[in-house]
Amino acid sequence: MASGAQGRGRLTRSAEFDAVYRRGRSSASRHLVAYAFPSELEESRLGVAVSRKVGNAVVRNKLKRQLRDAFGALEPQPTRLDVVLVARPGLDEAVETQGFAWLSAEVAELVGKSAAA
Repeated sequence: MASGAQGRGRLTRSAEFDAVYRRGRSSASRHLVAYAFPSELEESRLGVAVSRKVGNAVVRNKLKRQLRDAFGALEPQPTRLDVVLVARPGLDEAVETQGFAWLSAEVAELVGKSAAA
């Protein structure tokens, strides 16, 4: 289970992100983009990209935690999949107004679309 630097099912290296961006399938909404690429590993790994355009460090770190929680709550949990979630500006306000349940549904929909495509 030693995937990523911490072994927590995360994409951590730039090359891993690049592989998913280049070879993966994507789907997008107004506030979020999901890239998915089949992996040889048993578990799914998640990478999260939140640019400085989205907000300051506090906002970016909070969004990263929320996106990891939303991905971890997916039912059924995807297997053998590398996923990168890219936050777009305005996601923090959308989560603030519509709630975590909305974010979870958004992540589930986009990951499902990009994994099936």
